[in-house]
Amino acid sequence: SAEVADELKALGDRVTRVAADGAGVALGKRALTAPTADFFMSIHHDSMQQKYIDAGRQREFAGFAIFVSEKNPHYEQSLRCARAIGEQMLAAGEKPSLYHAEPIAGENRPLLDRRLGVHRFDGLAVLKTAPMPAVLVEAGVIVNPDEERRLARPDIIHRLAQAMARGAHACQDK
Repeated sequence: SAEVADELKALGDRVTRVAADGAGVALGKRALTAPTADFFMSIHHDSMQQKYIDAGRQREFAGFAIFVSEKNPHYEQSLRCARAIGEQMLAAGEKPSLYHAEPIAGENRPLLDRRLGVHRFDGLAVLKTAPMPAVLVEAGVIVNPDEERRLARPDIIHRLAQAMARGAHACQDK
């Protein structure tokens, strides 16, 4: 997230980092710490259902996922931003992870854009409580040991940060 912030600042955007230092800010209050922000992006590493881990299937899942909530008051702009970020992630050579759309308990998230890895998840507190357009980006599946090693590489971190920042910057109403 620090590199994403640096990239956004280099593009001329104002950035406020929330809970990036591990501070315990409740999920539903994170976007409210900067209520005048134009956009809110929550950045994470993805996991997977415990049953897949127990079955030793970690290496089957990799890639990014982007979520929006229809409960966000700026849903259409959130969706536009999610797509812009997805486009930049694809341009950076990343691939979407689509398993969140599987029709199983704990997943079954409507897939809004298969090519760009955009899902709807109305229950995510950071998205539905944000008073501005908001997305949650899962940068990669950290429980996949191959993906974990790849995501720790400085060149990959930089490439992902640039993609997220460019997408977020491009989608804003300036």
